[in-house]
Amino acid sequence: MSTSPVAGLVLDNIRAGYGETVVLDGVSLTLPGKSTLALLGRNGVGKTTLLATVMGHTTLHGGRIELDGRDIARAAPYRRCRLGLGWVPQEREIFRSLTVDENLAVAERAGTGGAPRWSPARVYELFPVLADRRRHYGIQLSGGEQQMLAIGRALMSNPSVILMDEPLEGLAPVIVDAVLAGIERLRREDEAAILLVEQHARLALGVAERAMVLDRGKVVYEGDSRALLREPERLSALMGVEGRAIASTL
Repeated sequence: MSTSPVAGLVLDNIRAGYGETVVLDGVSLTLPGKSTLALLGRNGVGKTTLLATVMGHTTLHGGRIELDGRDIARAAPYRRCRLGLGWVPQEREIFRSLTVDENLAVAERAGTGGAPRWSPARVYELFPVLADRRRHYGIQLSGGEQQMLAIGRALMSNPSVILMDEPLEGLAPVIVDAVLAGIERLRREDEAAILLVEQHARLALGVAERAMVLDRGKVVYEGDSRALLREPERLSALMGVEGRAIASTL
């Protein structure tokens, strides 16, 4: 009996890397619609490579990538965006010579689910500080404001799956709180699935329902986020130095 395609993102036995170098070795995950997965691990274990592979920016040596039941493994990156992937890159990569309004306008897409869910007005409601800065150029924004704009720009394509690469990196604590509150609202109120890569493991585990930990390009843990938070020694073993620092705060 045939099964219905899964809405959201599916990776099956992914082997990928850069040229002949394999970074991800047999990674599989299922991210259903309207769910959040925290992707954790030490530096250099393949987290960013996994997001880049989903977006089509690495060499895929094997495996299957599906978005909302559609095979996108060989699709060009721009096609993946049009099919429902939203990407918030680690470097933010906003247009520094465009205003906040213009950054949102150039990213606007109807999406694949009918009527658009996201508009500039809704982005400004999610991040009110951007409304106050809407006529400022990207180069005039603080790091936190740039991060909010990067998230807002991804949302303007009305994605079904949002990939976020270290959205809290380098931000002041008060800005971390604002960005995290926005991500939490997305988790509760929007229909998109979120794949969240984050070094602040405790914060990521607090906002995501499920967690996956990578080590040397392989999955070494997949399960409930709250359960992992309740096991600081296990978290320490999985995360190494980062995990020990996190465990000491629990």
